[in-house]
Amino acid sequence: MPGRLFLCRDRADLAASCGVPKSAVPHVPARRNIAPGQDVLVLTGDAIVPMRWGIIPVGRKNARGRPVMETIVNARSETLFDKSAFAGTGRALLLADGWYEWTGKRGRKTPWRIRPRDGSLLPFAAITDTWIAPDNREVHQVAPLTCAPNGDVAPYHDRMGVLLATGHWQVWLDAPPEQVRELFRPAPDGSMHIEPADDVDWTAP
Repeated sequence: MPGRLFLCRDRADLAASCGVPKSAVPHVPARRNIAPGQDVLVLTGDAIVPMRWGIIPVGRKNARGRPVMETIVNARSETLFDKSAFAGTGRALLLADGWYEWTGKRGRKTPWRIRPRDGSLLPFAAITDTWIAPDNREVHQVAPLTCAPNGDVAPYHDRMGVLLATGHWQVWLDAPPEQVRELFRPAPDGSMHIEPADDVDWTAP
């Protein structure tokens, strides 16, 4: 599942990939180390907006009626429509060029860069919510969905993001649950390129 993301393509390319005008894409620098708690770019339908990665579940409860305490960084697609903690969330596409995974023992882990083999944009199916901060600011939040890994990702992690083909974007954004459940499957085997990520500055944004 995505623990860090990267998005380096320019505004024109991002706009063309999403079918929106360049003016609808915020001015952001290339980012090679996006972590939970930081802003990511999200396609909500006809606009690309920044949202904070991670949903603070204030007021949300689990099936036992107990408050959900941990920030939701990723959400399991298999239980999305069954867990009360996700009730009332919105839908969007979290945009990235790819993500990173780590393998190995603690203190000696190897980072891996994962991206589409064809170089296309990676749109993660995601849920959204709004948190009212103590100073009454509205903080728009997002969390990508995960599913079982495909054959490419399985050696590196037991989960991966739900990646949507262009023809499925509108289905995810608008269709009823029984229809979107069909989208919760791994990307086809052979579609991802994986390489060592030993050139990334993990202290940089």
